Amino acid sequence: MFVKDKCRLPIMRKQVLFVHCGGSQGLHEGSNDLVNYMRDRLGREYEVLYPIMPDPESPEYLLWKLILAREITRLEGSPILVGHSLGGSVLLKYLSEEAPDKSISGLFLIAAPYWGKQDWQADEYILREDFSSGLAGIPQIFLYHSLNDEVVPFSHLKFYAEKLPFAVIRESGNRRHLFYTGLPELVADIRSLPIRQTGDKP
Repeated sequence: MFVKDKCRLPIMRKQVLFVHCGGSQGLHEGSNDLVNYMRDRLGREYEVLYPIMPDPESPEYLLWKLILAREITRLEGSPILVGHSLGGSVLLKYLSEEAPDKSISGLFLIAAPYWGKQDWQADEYILREDFSSGLAGIPQIFLYHSLNDEVVPFSHLKFYAEKLPFAVIRESGNRRHLFYTGLPELVADIRSLPIRQTGDKP
């Protein structure tokens, strides 16, 4: 006997935009291992987008900003934004200064440098003094940093924590800067976000 198949609605995958660190993004380089870890652990419910930014070995904020604006505009619904190292600081500067017309479910910053401190002087990446006020529309912000980060000192996490007292802080013991073995706390935190029904800003 022929049984008619039931109609199946397509599963809407939650979109995650990952902004990578500086440097080459080849196999096992830069943020590559961390992105692959996220894709594997988040599974098919999530679509992790990993656009390669312009000239990552000699990055310029204005060029990255243009690509970031384009990629965020393309996102559907209320996306999740993740930034690793330089990508985290670029993402934070862009969101706090440009106020994109997009509802963001959560912002996740991994080993982001705090520009303007000793040995970290680069005017193009320095945040405004009141940058936190530009993030008011983002309901969840998470900060991750490893105690043995050999590139961005752990003290940079404390600088951000002072400016973003409402953010969730995650300290890791021995994952270094690239988190090439993964970051399970990040995956758990992404999965914990409540589902938002609209892509429009509140």
